[in-house]
Amino acid sequence: MENNSTRNNQDNRKKIFGRKSAPASSAQNRSTLPAAVVKKTPAPRPKREPREQRRTPVRIIPLGGLNEIGKNMTVIECSNDMFIIDCGLAFPDTEMPGVDIVIPDFTYVERNKEKLRGIVLTHGHEDHIGGLAYLLKKINVPVYGTKLTLGLVEGKLKEHGLSGKVNLNVVAHRKTVKMGCMAVEFIRVNHSIPDAVGMAVHTPAGIIVHTGDFKIDYSPINGEIIDLTRFGELGSKGVLALMADSTNAERPGYTQSERKVGESFEKLFTKAEGKRIIIATFSSNIHRIQQIVNCAVKYGRKVAIFGRSMINVITTAIELGYLDVPKGIIIDIDMMNRYDSSEIILITTGSQGEPMSALTRMAMNDHKKVNITPMDFIIISATPIPGNEKFVTKVVNELMKSGAEVVYEAMYEVHVSGHACQEELKLIQALTKPKFFIPVHGEYKHLKKHAELARELGMPKENVIIGEIGNVIETDGVKMNIVSQVPAGKVLVDGLGVGDVGSIVLRDRKHLAQDGLIIVVVGIEKASNTVVSGPEIISRGFVYVRESEELIDNARHLLASTLATCSMQDFREWNSIKTKLRDALSDYIYEKTKRSPMILPIIMEI
Repeated sequence: MENNSTRNNQDNRKKIFGRKSAPASSAQNRSTLPAAVVKKTPAPRPKREPREQRRTPVRIIPLGGLNEIGKNMTVIECSNDMFIIDCGLAFPDTEMPGVDIVIPDFTYVERNKEKLRGIVLTHGHEDHIGGLAYLLKKINVPVYGTKLTLGLVEGKLKEHGLSGKVNLNVVAHRKTVKMGCMAVEFIRVNHSIPDAVGMAVHTPAGIIVHTGDFKIDYSPINGEIIDLTRFGELGSKGVLALMADSTNAERPGYTQSERKVGESFEKLFTKAEGKRIIIATFSSNIHRIQQIVNCAVKYGRKVAIFGRSMINVITTAIELGYLDVPKGIIIDIDMMNRYDSSEIILITTGSQGEPMSALTRMAMNDHKKVNITPMDFIIISATPIPGNEKFVTKVVNELMKSGAEVVYEAMYEVHVSGHACQEELKLIQALTKPKFFIPVHGEYKHLKKHAELARELGMPKENVIIGEIGNVIETDGVKMNIVSQVPAGKVLVDGLGVGDVGSIVLRDRKHLAQDGLIIVVVGIEKASNTVVSGPEIISRGFVYVRESEELIDNARHLLASTLATCSMQDFREWNSIKTKLRDALSDYIYEKTKRSPMILPIIMEI
């Protein structure tokens, strides 16, 4: 009995203290257990903030439009897909003699053409579509844009022999187009040309908003106000990055409505009673042309159009329904003589003082069909693009010398910008609430000022990137940095030549323009290695030979002496003779004139 009792007690202890025993069910039982056995409730851990999730990286690669006006082109790339926003041109500056236009460098796109899913266009201005035909000649991909934009593109494709060979796709506002793993949504904005759009690029890393060129016009001519609602909706969802137009970032306040120009036209048309009215404006400003047509109808005048680009744009706009022109208002330029001057309005190109434009030829009395007289009332409805001020001033002076009355922006409100000023830029920033900001479309001073505006609204300095063309800006949804560089720059177009005018050719052209050219011609008999004719000197752009006979004769004698000192080895290596002639003549010319013309020796074998 005793042994059985002892065994039972041991079994009970095992039940209580053994590994397989269940915990006591009551507080009283728990209190009798040894301290080592009582389980302590762990203290609650502090909650960690959820880490932001890194996503598939997206790369933004500007190939134009940064630190410059024009040549806008941006590549958006993610995984094995990429697409292009705009493909524009720029006009040459004074450092590019003989160059017609400047387009972006397409090297990076050509190297990755298998990734390219398409090209999307914001609007139909030259600085956004002017380079498109040159790219499509190399890579044929689908192009997406609004109806007017593609109508203007079609005209350019015809000029380049690409009509019917490119897949053009018309898109509407708030429509979305797939670009591989990305999608592009089109958002209506106001600009100085109808059918302009901004874009929301939906990527695996987040939403990237690109405003395109825009302003906020609450009373636009066509009644279609910028879709601020959609920008706000995107902001409430969360915008990863904003890329916004910076052209007017230095200007405070708001950009005036286009209707302000119409009010000025009304006053000026009354003032110009009895005179012929000539209006120079941008060919693409269809809203302004509509207001001119409206005034022509009101004041009983006919409209004649000058300038190839002006005729092309107006014809396209009428065909597509973007210009409402009553029948009989527009007349052929050859019909003008049948009307009195007071019944005519001329709409012409040349608001920037371009040397070959219609208005410039009128000012220089070089136009075949228009002579400027004191009975002309001329309105220049545009602001000079930076760098063109001297050209515009020259045209204005020449027009005034002919007795015409000239009105330009500084005198009346005959032009308003198509780009947003500071308060409008702030509004877009506030609506979209982006995490990162990239100012685009402008010179460095514009980008810098726009970046400052973003920081004033609370954007952290490290979240603002002022890029340069060729930068690869990468974001994974958490961070955004410039990670590398791709080929980018300027490709010069001269006539039919694309890219064949480089830095060396430009250097030679500037040298010729500044100092002129001297050609030295020498005839050498190869068999005997003797000079049988020359040296003859031909001067172009250096001095007029007949008025500088002594200088030319002395130069000829110097060259003859130089040839006489050449050895037989020199005669076997003609490059050596050319170098000696060039050096001797260059030193002499500089000593006598302090000029350094280009010297070109030519040796003829006889």
